[in-house]
Amino acid sequence: MLSEGSAVHRCAVWGSPVEHSLSPVLHRAAYAALGLTEWEYARRDVDETAFPGAFGGLDGSWRGLSLTMPLKEVGLRVAGTVTPLAAVTGATNTLVREADGPSAWTAHNTDVHGIRTALELAGCAAPASLLVVGSGATARSALAAVTSPRARVVFMVRDLVRPETLAQAHAAGMAVEVVPMGRWEAVGDVDAVVSTVPPSSVGGMDGLDALAPASSTAPGPVVLDVVYGSGRTPLQRAAIERGWAVAEGTDMLLHQATEQVRLMTGLPAPLAAMTDALQRALAQRASSRTPDAAR
Repeated sequence: MLSEGSAVHRCAVWGSPVEHSLSPVLHRAAYAALGLTEWEYARRDVDETAFPGAFGGLDGSWRGLSLTMPLKEVGLRVAGTVTPLAAVTGATNTLVREADGPSAWTAHNTDVHGIRTALELAGCAAPASLLVVGSGATARSALAAVTSPRARVVFMVRDLVRPETLAQAHAAGMAVEVVPMGRWEAVGDVDAVVSTVPPSSVGGMDGLDALAPASSTAPGPVVLDVVYGSGRTPLQRAAIERGWAVAEGTDMLLHQATEQVRLMTGLPAPLAAMTDALQRALAQRASSRTPDAAR
């Protein structure tokens, strides 16, 4: 059982880089709407090397961590309990402290909920075919978000698909194909494209914006780029020009965060308040960007 000795309940988002993260905006808005005046949410740059020491230094006031790249896999190593979804994907973006002691943290994966909800909001509730750009932790969450039996999945990668990602796809009964980066002509029709490429790597993904025009089949195909906060990505702009629907990366961010708030506080997340705070933060970023920064 978790001790309530501390008057302050602390949570934070960790990753590297992490200064772009809008998670503090979302979680702080939730705390305000829920009247949780004793809850705090911070941001800290932590890479894989620094993670064990930083985690070991957390005191009893800590209740939850949101983990972004590159910590979604190393976070599993400190969890006393790993939920089935985090185990299947080999990734956690949410650590919740359930009790006292060093092994009293539970690893969750709320990225799956965020991806699934973002696709649903764009009109793609159960894609039977999916192209995933990349093959890391977020790519495995994208696979878990597909509920169609025997779905076709195409991996678009620069080199080889990571073996643990291939293993997850095969275990789910998916028909797997692999194409080189930018070779859209080898893909054929798909219901959805999910790009999991981190912002630091986008520049090296030649041809990512050369996707083919959308097929005329209704409902149309959907593109979800998990990159957010710096204007439209090249992939998103190409998708809009060529008739694809766009699932917003900010929708993924918002809905994975609502699950995090629920898990960390034990209370239903105030979706309306979090949505409003996110929209205001995005508008502020857009107004402060120069034309070059928005490219």
